[in-house]
Amino acid sequence: MAGGPTILEMRSITKEFPGVKALSDVNLTVKAGEIHAICGENGAGKSTLMKVLSGVYPFGTYSGDIVYESEVVQFTGIKQSEAAGIVIIHQELALIPELSITENIFLGNEPGRRGVINWIEAQKRAKDLLARVGLSEDPDTKVKSLGVGKQQLVEIAKALNKSVKLLILDEPTAALNEQESQHLLDLIVGLKGRGVTSIMISHKLNEIEQVSDTITILRDGKTIESLDVKADGVNEDRIIRGMVGRSLESRFPDRTPNIGEKFFEVRNWTVRHPLDAERLVCKNENFYVRKGEIVGFAGLMGAGRTELAMSVFGHSYGTYVSGEVYKDGREIRTDTVAHAIKNGLGYVSEDRKALGLNLLDTIKRSTVSAGLPKITHNGVVSSVEEYEVSERYRRSLRTKANNVDQGVNKLSGGNQQKVVLAKWMFTDPDLLILDEPTRGIDVGAKFEIYGIIQDLAAQGKGVILISSELPELLGLSDRIYTIFEGSITNELTAAEANPESLMVSMTSKRTTVR
Repeated sequence: MAGGPTILEMRSITKEFPGVKALSDVNLTVKAGEIHAICGENGAGKSTLMKVLSGVYPFGTYSGDIVYESEVVQFTGIKQSEAAGIVIIHQELALIPELSITENIFLGNEPGRRGVINWIEAQKRAKDLLARVGLSEDPDTKVKSLGVGKQQLVEIAKALNKSVKLLILDEPTAALNEQESQHLLDLIVGLKGRGVTSIMISHKLNEIEQVSDTITILRDGKTIESLDVKADGVNEDRIIRGMVGRSLESRFPDRTPNIGEKFFEVRNWTVRHPLDAERLVCKNENFYVRKGEIVGFAGLMGAGRTELAMSVFGHSYGTYVSGEVYKDGREIRTDTVAHAIKNGLGYVSEDRKALGLNLLDTIKRSTVSAGLPKITHNGVVSSVEEYEVSERYRRSLRTKANNVDQGVNKLSGGNQQKVVLAKWMFTDPDLLILDEPTRGIDVGAKFEIYGIIQDLAAQGKGVILISSELPELLGLSDRIYTIFEGSITNELTAAEANPESLMVSMTSKRTTVR
C-alpha cells in the first residue's frame, strides 16, 4: 500500500445500537502520509467507524482496539482525540454562523493569558491559516455570509490550528460545485505533501479515484477489502462491485418515456433576494412541464435553481415581484405552501435534515406529515391509517428500518431521503420538484431513487429535477433548462444536451430559450 509507516490500526471494531449492529469486526489500517478513502453504501458503517475513532462514540461504547502511532488509545471524548492530532470534519459543519471566521477557528482554544483573549494574535494566526487553505476572506467576516465551499475551508483551517496529524473528512464535497470540489481536493493533496494523513468518506467515486492512495470498502457494517489504487488498477466499476456486491450494468434504469401534453407552466417569474431588495434572484423566468416528463434544471452553485423552485413552491424564498403559475390551462395560487400542495405540487428540498424532515419524528409521522387531511376524520388523525400508509411506503421504497416507529435521525442518508420522498408521494402530487435528490447518497441507493423518479413519470406525473451532477441530469432528463445568474439561458432536449453544451449555457448570459 502507499504511504509510510502505519499511523492507525482499528482492530475488530464492533459497535451496536438498540436492535442494530452498525459495525461488526471491522478492521482498518492507515499509512502515515496517505489519503485513505472509505467507501460503502449508506448505512454501511463509514461515519460510525470514524465517530468511534474520533471519540464521538467514546471508549466503552464499542469493542475492539484503536492503535494510533503505535499505542493503544482509549478516547473518552473528541477533546482527547483532537489533543492527539485526530480531527474530524463532519458532513454537517460544526461552525457557528453568527461568529466571525477568527472566532470559529479558535473557539474553545483562544490564544491569551490569564483568561484574557489576545484577539490581535488570533487575527494574525487566522490570516496565516486562511492563506494555507487558499481562502482570502477577511478574518472578521461572519461565517453565515460564506458559501458552503468556503465554510469547508474554514473547518480545515480550524483543524490545522489544532496541529492535525490525521484529518477525517466526511463527505467533504457533497454540497460543493465542481470548481469548489476541485479546490478542496487539491488542498487535501497539498496537506499530504506537508505530512498530514487524511481519511476521506465520499460517494463521489471519481474524486476518490482521483486523489486516494488506498480505498477500504465497508458493506453491511463489515470490512470487505482494501485496495491499493495504483497497484490494483482501481476504477469506478471496481469500487461499485465491492460496495454493492455485484456489478451495476447501468447507472440508470432503462426507461421509455411516454410524454403527454403541457400541463404546468410558470410565466415571467421575478423574485427579489430576501435581504437585498436591489438584487433579483429570479429574472423574468419562463418554463413548462409536460405530463410524464422529467425536466432537469442545470446551473452552477448560486445560479438560482433552488431559489426558483422554493419561490414557486409557496413563495418559500425571497420576495415575490411578478409572475403567474398555470396548471391545466388555468392560473393557480402557489403563494403559500398549503396552496401549493392543494394545487398538486410537492417539493423535496436539497437539505433533507434542515428542511425535509423533523429529526425528532418517527418514520410514521414523517411519512404522513404533508398529507394529514387524507387520514384525518372529524379532526382526529387515524393511527391505524397512519401506520398502514407509512408501512406501505417503507416496503415499496425498500427503506431500511426495523419498523415505522423508528426515529428518522437513526436512518442513513439514503433512507432518510426515501422517507422524504414517501412524504411527498403520499400527497399524490401532479408535479414533484426534486432538489438535489441524491446528494450524499451511495451509488446503490441512487439507482433505487432513479427508479422511483422514473416510476412517477410513468404514472403521468411531471418531475422537475435540480442537480449539480451533470451525468445525473443527462441520464434522467427528457429536457433540460440551464440557469445563469437568475435567468433561464437555454432549453435543450435530451438529444441536444451533453456536458459541453450544458456548461456553455450555465456560464453565459446569452439567452437561447426556444
